Amino acid sequence: MTDQDILARLEETLVSRRGADPSTSYTAKLFAKGPDSILKKIGEESAELIMAAKDGVAGSIVYESADLIYHVMALLTFCDLSIDDVLNELRRREGTSGIAEKNSRTAK
Repeated sequence: MTDQDILARLEETLVSRRGADPSTSYTAKLFAKGPDSILKKIGEESAELIMAAKDGVAGSIVYESADLIYHVMALLTFCDLSIDDVLNELRRREGTSGIAEKNSRTAK
């Protein structure tokens, strides 16, 4: 396995925690609390990443980025989506100007 496989392995772990005992798994506890708890964590982790970036400490930026990615992936799993869904969207956007892509969203 390569480092790129880490997202697939994380996704497998997240899926395995659906329906698991919330007393034995942070992820299972997060899932049991429902989407509002997951969304709250995404908000918290986003704010922590912003603060880390403002401080300019590389290690903190990486740490908080990992926390945010984990919680976004937890939300995807909760919503029966996968990291492949996100990767497919990124592939769709690849080679498209960010301005053109944004304009295409407002035109719909």
